[in-house]
Amino acid sequence: MLRVKRIRRIAQTVCLLTAMLGTDSARCGAPFQTDDPNIVPLRHAEVLPYYQSTLTHFGRVGTLFGVELHYGALERTEVDVALPWVFNTPAGGTTARGYGDTVVGVKYALHPEADGFLLSAVPRISFPTGNASRGLGNGGSAIFLALSAQKIIDSFTSYGAAGYWINNGEDNRNYGFVGWEAQYKFSDRWTLGGEIFYNGAPGNGQRSNVGFNVGGFFAVEPKIQILFSMGRGVVNAAERNRVSTYLGALFAF
Repeated sequence: MLRVKRIRRIAQTVCLLTAMLGTDSARCGAPFQTDDPNIVPLRHAEVLPYYQSTLTHFGRVGTLFGVELHYGALERTEVDVALPWVFNTPAGGTTARGYGDTVVGVKYALHPEADGFLLSAVPRISFPTGNASRGLGNGGSAIFLALSAQKIIDSFTSYGAAGYWINNGEDNRNYGFVGWEAQYKFSDRWTLGGEIFYNGAPGNGQRSNVGFNVGGFFAVEPKIQILFSMGRGVVNAAERNRVSTYLGALFAF
């Protein structure tokens, strides 16, 4: 029973962290865990289908196929929705697949971009629509209260985010997240970068972890991008993140 619970907690954490927010050719965010503060322009939209997986001591979990939707609903305001079809493959067990937890978020620019600096509130809510008993959901709702700030200097962009998860559900616990990303635009097509991040322990009996990702964006054309990243943990990696991968495509309208 304890083993099943721990597998479920790893799965729920991945579901929360893979609900990343989108990007276009001039923006940041996915494929990294650290959220960027950029806002989709008014009455414009982005669609981002993606795959993500994380290998842990307990097996492999992630999003087999997910879709993120981003819409510029108001001036300085973006609405985001993540719809994931997730999987959980326990070590030596049978893979479970199904719809995961639905995530709804908002970005609001607190300090509109000026001199390359932007500050936004980036809260979101995870609804427990996934089957937690099969390792496909968090087992309770979760609210993320966070801020994200960015600075651009010529072709170099750096941004960071910090927030706190109010993590409801049996055996769940509240925890913090801090991340920092830096990237460089080498050409009109290629942008590469990396991040380092900290996650607190999301459940009883778990430990916090520190990890990193490297990756970037390839612009097929100005409104279509391929997003990719790979990384792992550096603290408590064996338990939480032996290796993680992300691949997605962004379509802007």
